[in-house]
Amino acid sequence: MSIAEIDYFTDAGVAANSAPYFDYMLANHPVWRESKYGVVIVTGYEEALQVYHQPEVYSSINRTGGPVLDLPVELVGDDLTELLERYREHFPTNDQIVTFDPPMHTDHRALLMGLITPKRLKENEEFLRSTADRFLDELLPAGEVEFIWRYAKRYAILAVADLLGVPESDHLMLIDQLATEAPMLGNLELKKTGHNSLERLYGYFVRQIEERRADPAGDILTGMALATFPDGSLPEPIQVARIAANLFAAGNETTVQLLGISLARIAEDPELQDLLRREPALVPKFIEEVLRIEAPIRGSFRLTKVATSIGGLDLAPGTVVMLLHGAAGRDARVFDDPGAFDVKRANARQHLAFGRGIHTCPGAPLARAEAVFSIQRLLARTERITISDQHHGPAGERHWELMQSYKFRGHTHLYLEFA
Repeated sequence: MSIAEIDYFTDAGVAANSAPYFDYMLANHPVWRESKYGVVIVTGYEEALQVYHQPEVYSSINRTGGPVLDLPVELVGDDLTELLERYREHFPTNDQIVTFDPPMHTDHRALLMGLITPKRLKENEEFLRSTADRFLDELLPAGEVEFIWRYAKRYAILAVADLLGVPESDHLMLIDQLATEAPMLGNLELKKTGHNSLERLYGYFVRQIEERRADPAGDILTGMALATFPDGSLPEPIQVARIAANLFAAGNETTVQLLGISLARIAEDPELQDLLRREPALVPKFIEEVLRIEAPIRGSFRLTKVATSIGGLDLAPGTVVMLLHGAAGRDARVFDDPGAFDVKRANARQHLAFGRGIHTCPGAPLARAEAVFSIQRLLARTERITISDQHHGPAGERHWELMQSYKFRGHTHLYLEFA
């Protein structure tokens, strides 16, 4: 079977190691209509930008879905904009901002960006540093740790909690709700999966918003409660709650994987580790190169609302499109020697790991800060970080516990040892 004939969505080998698939498609089919589901797969960098910057053509309503649409209506017509909104409830995570199109997305994005301000992010930095050290105080004495669940997930949750002003007395509740290990769901699953466990946070944030509207407290949650849409109207409490929950989703889907991928690479490369330990100012550049070559979110979906064309293919309204961010970061038309990991690469930050256009990840500055502070503190407080041979096998024969997903790239468990 040639690479072009592989079913990207179900092949376990591609899920474990996508690089050969990405490189073949970039070289031969930067835009490709695969035969099994009729999904148009976009691997090319410039072609992906074309999709990102045309929200009037490409709807995000199916962004978190899969290659198979499960709708009670046939998608027919020259312009599907109204039809898609009428049946929005049939799409996964349909109440989350990442699936919104303008003008609804415009209003909710403005509300979200009012919460994630440069001033608030700066205030959040001291919490990130102190929390990293507090967790390391707990974990380093043992000399080993399961990094994903014991550090990354807990850290990402508390970073968002502090950003939103969640009272410290509720932090343990959030960890219990969102960082308690459970079986991984949907291995290469193609069916509609509905909402995730973040729904359980809706009630919590609705109560917080209602309480602060009734009795403003001068805290960040009060600011959330009183924030208005661009037209001056006050959102319903559930609308604010969903935006807050989406930040926790982004933290789990991006930051946790980014931390795991980064630490695995550092632990496997002693020379790189020594360089970053000697020159901690290089850590931000290292993070950008990790995002370029190992994008934690491999890709996301779009749905054409009107007829269009891309990469020489004509797309009818209702065509499912998948943008492979991880592939775009390997496009030789943009990145020299794209398969090489270069911690000093000048244009690494041009990657598409956080998207572009109106759906650029609003939490990207927070994710970057979490990764930088965590790595810098780990390197400063250790002499050597290595992979546990007991759990992952010897060097050169590692057995990684990876997410079996066509959308995400990351470790379900990562065992590290410290000296």
